[in-house]
Amino acid sequence: MGKIDFQNLADRLPPVMSRTEAPRLLGGMVSSKTLANADSLGIGPDGRFKIGRKVCYQTDLLLDWLEKRA
Repeated sequence: MGKIDFQNLADRLPPVMSRTEAPRLLGGMVSSKTLANADSLGIGPDGRFKIGRKVCYQTDLLLDWLEKRA
């Protein structure tokens, strides 16, 4: 399996995504439960914020976090 082109992926995604939509938008690359657990441990993606009850991430920061973990 080849390397993932995170920059190309970032260009195709919305600038912000919710934790619950991340698995669908990223093709199952990460689960919402993994993101929630990482956030609770303080090792999740930077820039997490809430809109109402939804936890959201800036797409570029989420992809940076995924790339470091790859």
